[in-house]
Amino acid sequence: MKNSITSTIVAARIWILTSLVFGTAWLFYDLFIGSPDMFWTSIPATICAVIGSLPVLLVLLISLPVIQRKYTSRQSKTIQLVFVCLMATLLYGISGAFMFTYWSSYNNNPWSDFIGYGASFMGALFSAALVAIFFSRVQLSHYFFTSGILLINKNTNMETTNIPEAVWENNKPTRSNKVLYKGITTGVLILVMMIPTVFITNLVQERQQRQTEVVKEVSSRWAQAQTLTGPYIYLPYKVITLDKDKKPTEEIQHMLVIPDNLNVTGRIDHELRQRSIYKVLLYHASLSNNGDFVLQIPKEIQTDLIQWPDARICFGLSDFKGMEEKLVVQFNGAQYELSPGLPVNEIDDKGLSASIPLSVLDLGKSIPFHLDVKIKGSEMLHFVPFAGNSRFILVSSWPNPSFDGSNLPTERTLSDSGFTAKWAFNKANLPFGTVLNNFKFDQSALAFGVTMVQPADEYAKTNRSVKYAILIIGLTFSIFFIVELMQKRPIHPIQYIMIGVALVIFYSLLLAISEFIYFDNAYLIASLATILLISLYARSHFRNWKSAGIFGAVLTLLYGFIFILIRLEDTALLVGSIGLFIILALTMYASKKINWYGIDSSTAVLQHQ
Repeated sequence: MKNSITSTIVAARIWILTSLVFGTAWLFYDLFIGSPDMFWTSIPATICAVIGSLPVLLVLLISLPVIQRKYTSRQSKTIQLVFVCLMATLLYGISGAFMFTYWSSYNNNPWSDFIGYGASFMGALFSAALVAIFFSRVQLSHYFFTSGILLINKNTNMETTNIPEAVWENNKPTRSNKVLYKGITTGVLILVMMIPTVFITNLVQERQQRQTEVVKEVSSRWAQAQTLTGPYIYLPYKVITLDKDKKPTEEIQHMLVIPDNLNVTGRIDHELRQRSIYKVLLYHASLSNNGDFVLQIPKEIQTDLIQWPDARICFGLSDFKGMEEKLVVQFNGAQYELSPGLPVNEIDDKGLSASIPLSVLDLGKSIPFHLDVKIKGSEMLHFVPFAGNSRFILVSSWPNPSFDGSNLPTERTLSDSGFTAKWAFNKANLPFGTVLNNFKFDQSALAFGVTMVQPADEYAKTNRSVKYAILIIGLTFSIFFIVELMQKRPIHPIQYIMIGVALVIFYSLLLAISEFIYFDNAYLIASLATILLISLYARSHFRNWKSAGIFGAVLTLLYGFIFILIRLEDTALLVGSIGLFIILALTMYASKKINWYGIDSSTAVLQHQ
């Protein structure tokens, strides 16, 4: 009897169908989730899938005859075929995750991104392979069925009329095969349910990007983050050089004189502006600058070459829109109004300046100054310690500051009613003197200050919680699998998918609710809703409240454990590792009561004897 369906036909059919399913899924993704105008990319994606999966075709051509000879049960053969596809997609998933993680320049957590990419690629490819196997079930059934007939005829010499019954007995699934098949299916469903978490992560990033855009939009109309420099004096002078013809030529150069002493005291008053569902943090700052200049000219510069009438006092800032009042500096007993524009931009790109009277008689004298600044900005206020000795004191009613930049406060006081911070600098710890000539300055290397952080970090916390999705989904499915085997009430794969969808929707609920209330309260509401839904579903399936109580308690502990990990920073890895070890130990303890092979205890004892 000749088999009309060969392994080559079956392997080629699965290979082609997998590529077509992959291309179709790509098309639907572009039409309904991604960019509809990019739908045409599904065609080259299908072609690439056909070419890229050629090694899988070779594996199928080798594996199918081996499975045919080695296993007698049709179900065992199908399970082995699914396992071969699983291993093949696992290799593709690892390869794709490695490439995307390596090429991605914006990943903050490479290991987490690697797991996410790997689970997504493997889930998509393996799902396409399962669909291809499903649509090839008739060919597979005929291939495995005729294989069973030939094997039985060869080994038993049974009559043709008895072959169907013998084949049915040979192919009747055993309990151990059922458990193995269900275990593989559950594992595959865990990987498949990781795919929606990628979309949830993208949604979180999209909402976070939207918040950033709203903050930028409001800030651009109000005032951006501010960085203040100065005041300092611009003093030009002549330099006489010889040209190539040995004739003297004049060149105008300049030096900058910074204060010998600078004291800045200020108060920051915050203001929250509502825009849509987002809140934008803005501020008003009132600053008082006091100090003095001591003019000292380098020896290599002749005083009679200094352009004293062109001297200017300068003050740098980042955004002119933040000026709430005109700037008037009191210098050497007289007042001068600053106007936009700087004589040089080696210190600041933007700023204000004013002409001041200086002469050779002012050399070596202490010239006092005073400058009151009322400015507004958004979130960040930085200073540059542009003085020989300087002291900065800031007071604010905002309770959530972040002290950043090149230096931290020497003293600070934090409370629910606000903060007080002090910084101090002197000539010994600054990389310049009070007279700067041919000076190369990196403002960002010296700037310091405060960023008024909003506690609404719901997007970062939601994103961290999504990274633990595989733990939530995997453990929940494992518990359902164990209870299913212990109570002998099978759960259909569709039911597993519905449970998985409920677990994924938890993150969508968490994201949506946390945009309106505090994250902790949003987490409590979303987790309670998910726990209640799954517990009631377990009650309806297993028909007893004990099972529902078990699922409710386990999920409560699991969501509580994840919440603790989200709140922790430095000890998250330690606590997470210990928690996972305990969870694994409890799972192993519960699984030891399962009769994996379905052998009666009396039969096992007889076999042992």
